[in-house]
Amino acid sequence: MPLINLALALAVCSAVLAVVGLPPQQVFTMLLKGAFGSAAGWSYTLFYATTFVFTGLAVAVAFHGGLFNVGGEGQAMIGGLGCALIALSVGEQLATDLAAIVVLPMMVVAAMLGGALWAAVPAVLLAWRGSHLVITTIMFNFVASSLLAGLLVGPLKAPGSMMVETVAFPLSARMPGMHQMLQRFGVDWPRTPLNLTLLIALAAAIAVGLYLTRSRLGYELRTVGFSSDAARYAGIQPDRHRVMSLLIAGALAGLVGINELAGAQHRLLLDFVLGAGFTGIAVSLIGRNHPLGIVLASILFGGLYQGGAELAFELPGFSRDMVTTLQGLIVLFSGAMAMVSAPLLGWILNRVGGRDG
Repeated sequence: MPLINLALALAVCSAVLAVVGLPPQQVFTMLLKGAFGSAAGWSYTLFYATTFVFTGLAVAVAFHGGLFNVGGEGQAMIGGLGCALIALSVGEQLATDLAAIVVLPMMVVAAMLGGALWAAVPAVLLAWRGSHLVITTIMFNFVASSLLAGLLVGPLKAPGSMMVETVAFPLSARMPGMHQMLQRFGVDWPRTPLNLTLLIALAAAIAVGLYLTRSRLGYELRTVGFSSDAARYAGIQPDRHRVMSLLIAGALAGLVGINELAGAQHRLLLDFVLGAGFTGIAVSLIGRNHPLGIVLASILFGGLYQGGAELAFELPGFSRDMVTTLQGLIVLFSGAMAMVSAPLLGWILNRVGGRDG
């Protein structure tokens, strides 16, 4: 079904491109070439995909508990704030005494704690006051954005700079780039933002998969998601698992700051999340809330981001809005219309099976 829905979205997008006077075949060919046709293209695609893995997993973990976490944007912001505070508190002098092998794990923990703490308040309000999770998480996105803006124009602003950002992180607080690691093994790789956070994202996907399918807590969480009444009858406490799932989701979303700030920007910026929290919802929907599906969907959206940037640069008349349109169509067919084609597909399969029989 995900592949069929993706094909339908591409077909509708082809019609839209034809209407606006752009050749669909050329557009999709250039998009694929820009995203996957070179080592640099693959690097940028995987860099974007790393961020989407974190936000997609953040949505999926909560969804398995019957919750819809729309707060990935804010949780990522506070996670980035947490890792930035560790980086900035280390300082240039202390950075020479502490190796990156000490500082970087501290930043990862701080990012996860920041995201988890930001998700904790909506979780507690849901469990003990019955507050609507979608509303509280959306509002906390705005609060996180305002808090970050206030800090970046105030105490965290780089002295003497007109930019809304902090000073650069010390060297020990920068995640090594993938090109640096590959060069140690004799592999010549272009210099891109892709960094070792990719390995953290893959480890997170594996850990979430084991948690959901191979642990007692994951089984109980999925039971709560299927039926909280049945879970309660079986002696499971739904509220406890809902709070736990949101804390895990917030910690995962907080890791966006490691990829974007420690791995690429090397400073805290106001708009470093750039809608990745909301893109994670689409990634989770397409991946059917399964870690492997989320990884594949993240690569798809990473390719759309990278290929769309190349298209906007090389193809006259093409804008990034067309990529947003394609993303919206994918979300539409994979979300609201996910099962529209299921009856027709079932009928075709039944006919094929009948003929074979």
